[in-house]
Amino acid sequence: MNRTTLSLIAGVTALAAVTGFAALKTPEATGAGTATAAAQLPVERTTLVCPAPSTSDIADTAYTSFTPVTTGTGGTGKAQLLPAEPSDTADGKGSAKGGSTDRTKGGGKNKTAKSVLDPKEPGTPVAHDLSGGDGTALIGTAEGKFAPGWTVQQTTEVAVGAGRGLLGVTCTAPDTQFWFPGASTAAARSDYLHLTNPDDSAAVVDIQLYGTEGVVKSSAGEGITVPAHSSEPVLLSTLADSSQQDLTVHVSVRSGRVGAAVQALDNSLGGDWLAASADPAGSLVLPGIPKDATDVRLVAFTPADSDADLKVRLASPSGLITPAGHETVHLKGGTTTVVDLGEVTREEAGSLVLTPTSRSVPVVAALRVLRGKGDRQETAFIPATGPVVTRATSPDNSAKASTLSLTAPTATAEVKVTASAGSGGGTAVSKTYTIKEGTTQDIAPPVPSGVKGTYAVTVERVSGGPVYGARTLTASKEGSSGFTIQTLPDDRGMVAVPRAEQDLSVLQK
Repeated sequence: MNRTTLSLIAGVTALAAVTGFAALKTPEATGAGTATAAAQLPVERTTLVCPAPSTSDIADTAYTSFTPVTTGTGGTGKAQLLPAEPSDTADGKGSAKGGSTDRTKGGGKNKTAKSVLDPKEPGTPVAHDLSGGDGTALIGTAEGKFAPGWTVQQTTEVAVGAGRGLLGVTCTAPDTQFWFPGASTAAARSDYLHLTNPDDSAAVVDIQLYGTEGVVKSSAGEGITVPAHSSEPVLLSTLADSSQQDLTVHVSVRSGRVGAAVQALDNSLGGDWLAASADPAGSLVLPGIPKDATDVRLVAFTPADSDADLKVRLASPSGLITPAGHETVHLKGGTTTVVDLGEVTREEAGSLVLTPTSRSVPVVAALRVLRGKGDRQETAFIPATGPVVTRATSPDNSAKASTLSLTAPTATAEVKVTASAGSGGGTAVSKTYTIKEGTTQDIAPPVPSGVKGTYAVTVERVSGGPVYGARTLTASKEGSSGFTIQTLPDDRGMVAVPRAEQDLSVLQK
């Protein structure tokens, strides 16, 4: 057997470990013929991490776990969310000086911990509530029928104090690169970067800050060790000698992988979680700006050596429009650029669309969105996100507190929106919508019949162009209102696996 054949079989074996048995379609020895399209199979294992929710004694946190029904998964599987072990330096500053935080031989996984929730069958959400500020980061794994599209929402209500309001984040898959435009080390802000390591060995992470004048020089963010199965909060102000109103944070993992999210707490404007922007790209979509937003701030960054010029447009209910006075934005390479867009939506649903004016240069971006007036203002963030390729899910919805925002920036698209059964009962319901080219449509998600408890909303692209989405969740507690926005990237529940014309098992005989 030649080296090429061995390599192909090795690649298929690796795919099979994730997606189930996979077989390869190879061309004839003569080179004639073409490869057959890969099969789409459900993933067999998913890992998610949820950051520590809050240190406030009056915080109430809800976790909602949901897996959409997926054909081809079989009838077995399990899912669990286990508490991460706190590191020795979990004092709000993290190991910002780069020192090791190993606590036990081998990192020590908490083998006695119990899952904070026990999933029901796919198609039915499960909720768990936590009161007070003793919550820790969670590390989740789902296998078999629970893995494809598994989504966990973490939502925290804080009535008063810094970061008051509603703080929401979708628990994320671990990775090795993250970009967070929109962070801050200003005096009124306390921004914590939460790093969570789900694996059996320590991860080593570098953190670099970029301000409006360029790189923030500091060695404090180099070589931060996150022990196995643990979480590390890093107060961003410890990584800079002076305050910066607007920053872009780059997280780069030298070894291992982590989950990452920024908890942004403001003394007067409330707070929320800032999720990572989509990977650097020439064109970006930031969906779901609330129609009653009182102030919208764009924070963008290009990691390239050259500058970038972007066309700024708003996808409104009637089509793409150019905000007056903000037709384009110029980004200087290596520096953070800020554009105050004000009340850009003007009481209509909207999504920001950024495209290159000429040459394409990779860019990351996020929006800081304010609602309310005076001391009633609250904050949320919208990072640039990827399209719903096949399917995306948003758990933790209620009939009067959720708004789904969908945009089709380049071509008309048809989508199917399914509201699941409730966590306490009910029957799922689906409805199809047409999103016209260049528009954003705010949708009150369909409500399951006889719903009890919280429910999940799943968006599936049926036909047409790419669709981008976000969900806005609102809540009121003790006279204060809050809101949070989560974007809806594809859930990556399906993976392409090459087909086989030949049964490879015969090669083992």
